[in-house]
Order: sequence, then structure tokens, then C-alpha cells
Amino acid sequence: MNMNLRPKNNTRLYGMKFFFNEIIGLYNNDKMPTKILLTGKKGLGKSTLAYHIVNYILSQKEEFNYDINNNEINENNKSFKLLKNNSHPNFYLVDLKEEKKTIDISQIREMISFTNKSSFNNLSKLILIDNIDYLNKNSINSLLKILEEPNENIFFILIQNNEKYILPTLRSRCLNFKIFFTFEDSVKITNNIIKKDIFDLIDQNLINYYNTPGELISLINFSLDNKINLKNYTIKEFLNLLIENRYYKKDKLIKNLLISFIELFFLKEYKDTLTKNSLLNIYHSFLHKIHNIEKFNLDDESLFMEFKSKLLNG
Repeated sequence: MNMNLRPKNNTRLYGMKFFFNEIIGLYNNDKMPTKILLTGKKGLGKSTLAYHIVNYILSQKEEFNYDINNNEINENNKSFKLLKNNSHPNFYLVDLKEEKKTIDISQIREMISFTNKSSFNNLSKLILIDNIDYLNKNSINSLLKILEEPNENIFFILIQNNEKYILPTLRSRCLNFKIFFTFEDSVKITNNIIKKDIFDLIDQNLINYYNTPGELISLINFSLDNKINLKNYTIKEFLNLLIENRYYKKDKLIKNLLISFIELFFLKEYKDTLTKNSLLNIYHSFLHKIHNIEKFNLDDESLFMEFKSKLLNG
């Protein structure tokens, strides 16, 4: 049952009909801005939404074009196959490379080179810049220049996962769509994707009201890959498992889940403790250290081991 989360492979769109219709309506009326920013927590499906918008635009004159009534891509669609293989002549992706800590200026320069090439069949060219949180100072400055005066018939879709780390100068150049799901939305979407009830797979104490569908599915995939029954763990036991086995070293998604679980742990402890101010200080200190680890590319193992020693086993 392990589910593929790669956005370019997702032929179904869940929970995004309103945003999809809003953007496509602008495009059909020749009012779509050349720069769109999709913001919201990671795991909501923003990248999948972007690929569906791209497919709708690029497949309009193709056989098996986008099914707008069901928000679904036909797998026989030519553009879908090209996008899946990273070979569509009118589409360009900029994203954080697996071995990199930032999106560097060379990636933006390569993208700019693409914008200067002729369009295939005079169709629109679409550029998706995912994880813009990881743009560094030089790449942002280079990107701002091309966003100021893009070439004709080119559309940019930018995806941002942490609103705290986006420059106002970048946000101000885009039409911003803020995406958010309620807890009930996330559970419903996840259940529709996995065709099961998540509460049959995960103990309710391991789920918080801020989980996105992507996080829940990542958690289920993790449990299946490692043969872990998530109905048998308390949050303390599960955090110990993640830290002791260093699962966060093997998968960035698991590291993000670990941080999310630590925040959930603090929330539960805060409700039950009498020393709330002391716990709040520890919590804010932990968040500050996490931010510095991400910002300065520091080692995270000592921080997680410190958390385990002081709060899980203290």
C-alpha cells in the first residue's frame, strides 16, 4: 500500500478544486498573472496543484486532455508523460537538489536561459519553482530580475512552505494563494487517498490538528517500510524510536515529521504540566536551535539527543 507522493505522478487532485478553478478561470479569461505564489504548510498538495494547472494549460489541444470535471489527468495524456519524464519542451522545474542545502544562482541562470528559447508550437511556457524557502540571497536577486520583466507568454508558479522565510520583495511581485486545510479536511483527503481510515492505522495520540495529508501519508509509508505498528506507540515511545534509530538521518521527510512530533509532545506536556513557563522557554529554545541548524547547515544529532535525554528520559 506504499503510496508515491511525487507530485508530478499524481493524476488525481484532492481538496484543491476551489484553488484550481480560481486559477484556471483567470487563465481562460486571459487574466492569469504571469507570477503566482502558492503558500502553505508542506504536505498540503501545492506542488500537485501546480502540476495539474500546468497539465491543463499544456494539454488543451491534445488527445486525452485534462478532465476538468473530475480534476484528473489521463495517464495517456502526452503532456503528462513528458512532464513525468522531465522532457516537456515548454516546462521547466527549479527545485532544491537532493545533495544541496540551497537553490543556487546557477539553477536560476539555467532557468533564465530556458525562458530565452523559442516556445514549442507557440504554446505557453510554464516555470515551476518549488521550495522557494531554499533560495539563497544571490539566487533570489537573480530571480527578482526575471520576474520584473518576464518574456511574453511565460508563467511562473512559485511554491513556498514557510511564510516566515520569504522576502516581501518576492511576495509583492506575485498573486498569492494561501492554502490551508482544517484537521477534518486533512483526515478526509488522506482517507480518500489511502482508501482506509487513518485511525485504523495510527493511534490518535500520534496525530495533531496541524498535520497535512502529505505528513500523514509519509507517516503511514514510514510505518509500512519499517514494519512499525503505529497503533502500539505512545508519543514518547515513538519519539524515542525515531531518535535512537536515527531515522531522521535517512529521510528528510522523517526529519520534518520528527520535528512535528516534538512540537506535538511539547503541546501535550504543556497541557499537563504546572511549570508552563519553564516548558515554554525550553520549547522556544528548541525552535531557535532548529532554525539555526537549517540556516547554518549544522549537525542536528546533538540537538535531538539532548531533547531525548532531558525531556523523554529525564
